[in-house]
Amino acid sequence: EKKIFMVQGPYPIIRHLLRAQGWVERKLPSVGRQLDQHRGVQNKQRLKTRPCNGGGRQGEALLNPCGGAQPFLGTTDPLHYPWPPAEEEEEKEEEQCDEDGIHDLMSYLVRDRLPNFIWTNFLEATDHELLQQDHVVNHYARVDAFTTKEGLCLSLQNLPWIEQADPNTFFPRCYRLGTTDEQEAFIEDFRLTAARSLLKLALEEAGDRLVRTKQVPNSAKGPGESHVSHPEHSTAQAGSPLYPELVEEALEVCKQHLGVLQHQDIDRGTPSPCRTCIDWDRFLQEYYRVAHEGAGLVLTRQQRKQCQNLLRRLAEQLPQLSMEGKLNVWILKPGAESQGRGIVCMTQLEEVLQLARGFTAPSVQVGRWVVQKYVERLLTIFGTKFDIRQWFVVTDWKPLTVWFYQDCYLRFCSCPFSLCHLERARHLCNVSVQKWYKTSPDQDPRVPPDKIWSNKQFQEYLAHLGQADAWHQVLVPGMKAAILNTLRSAQDQVGFRKGSFELYGADFLVGEDCQPWLLEINSCPTMRPSSAVTRQLCANVQRGTLRLVLDRKNNPTCSIGAFELIYKE
Repeated sequence: EKKIFMVQGPYPIIRHLLRAQGWVERKLPSVGRQLDQHRGVQNKQRLKTRPCNGGGRQGEALLNPCGGAQPFLGTTDPLHYPWPPAEEEEEKEEEQCDEDGIHDLMSYLVRDRLPNFIWTNFLEATDHELLQQDHVVNHYARVDAFTTKEGLCLSLQNLPWIEQADPNTFFPRCYRLGTTDEQEAFIEDFRLTAARSLLKLALEEAGDRLVRTKQVPNSAKGPGESHVSHPEHSTAQAGSPLYPELVEEALEVCKQHLGVLQHQDIDRGTPSPCRTCIDWDRFLQEYYRVAHEGAGLVLTRQQRKQCQNLLRRLAEQLPQLSMEGKLNVWILKPGAESQGRGIVCMTQLEEVLQLARGFTAPSVQVGRWVVQKYVERLLTIFGTKFDIRQWFVVTDWKPLTVWFYQDCYLRFCSCPFSLCHLERARHLCNVSVQKWYKTSPDQDPRVPPDKIWSNKQFQEYLAHLGQADAWHQVLVPGMKAAILNTLRSAQDQVGFRKGSFELYGADFLVGEDCQPWLLEINSCPTMRPSSAVTRQLCANVQRGTLRLVLDRKNNPTCSIGAFELIYKE
């Protein structure tokens, strides 16, 4: 009684755990069987499957808790309707586990019963009008407010109005290019970042000259000669142009921007005086030559002091100044896609705007692009970029109740990190992206072949760097704060239902200072293991989730694995 469940999607662990506790599965109708398996039943109902994208995109209705499968109105020829590989693997495993047919028989006996527990890839697989109050479902409605890139961008822009929190301290600044105001804000941000980056490049080059002059014998230098303030000591390559006026323009822009920041209120509506103070088209073209083509810069001693002082004062106003680097790299993403689809890194404003306006892929609606500042100053492991997949569960939105999973894993890229080469193999850590690339011969051999680490391995690495306390004192508190602030920013938009819950996967980058930077939050994160590490972790997460949402109802003190309650209103 009240122990009937239904599973849609590649979740054999969920199915196995529930059966072990005496639950009976009401199976879904089969998908796309071949003609020789279903002779005479061509009109049998079929499911039109659409895989969950891990980022909140909604799919077609797959499951009616009372009436079974919805009819598929496509071709009647199964040979033209291929079996999805994921479902095929799941079916083979299911057949092996049910050789005597007992589970099929039990499913037949409960075919007219409503399942009390539903675990599915996406919300549209259930008809909520037929759900009763005590039925448990693993999704909430309207979570795209924070599980799509576009929704996350908008929700966190509104965070300062809801909480005393600044999203710029944990979320790289982000703009929706389909909105005129935000496109203009991005253009201004790109220009201002270029000006700051130029000051950093100028200081870096001046520092190189200073170091170089220390190696020159004293007899070769005239009395009182300064190798920092004279153009003839520039490290520019032979024949490369120098831009003595460029630093002055960048200094003027940054001074005006600092004045705006020091008098800026919460709505950030103060018009910027920087839009017309210089010829931006010319400035950006010359900046590109300095940043990406090796053109030289010269600094006077006075300019060097001005640059240092101005960048220090800007750092007090801009939480992201240290992580943004000096090459002005931005990452362009389709607003509602996932698994790395359509993502590219770019360094020129004109190319970003042109690509966003000209992209015609049917999966990307016009204007549904976001552009986000790339974290250039990031922590690498053995010279390779990585990110962190962190799970958490929301069991209630009113009051908001959040459980944080204390284990997670790292995902590595296939090639050494470099900002001079922006191909996907170096910069997108998604398993769904990296599985298409072979490990680069230039990769450090200490990077794991399966490109996965556990958080315990990462903690050992941090200890080796002399940062043994960084995990518990910086990274974990930072990830928890980012998750909670994000959920609060979207709380009023989510469709709340008692009896539902949802497991999410948050992705973080780690800065050079070990600060975590939130990239995105995925609904229905993949539970398909891609390594020995994730095989154990994914199984434990699913086991802990079931204990959290089922076992605790009758036994509040039962074990919930590595889940930790981090917030309850």
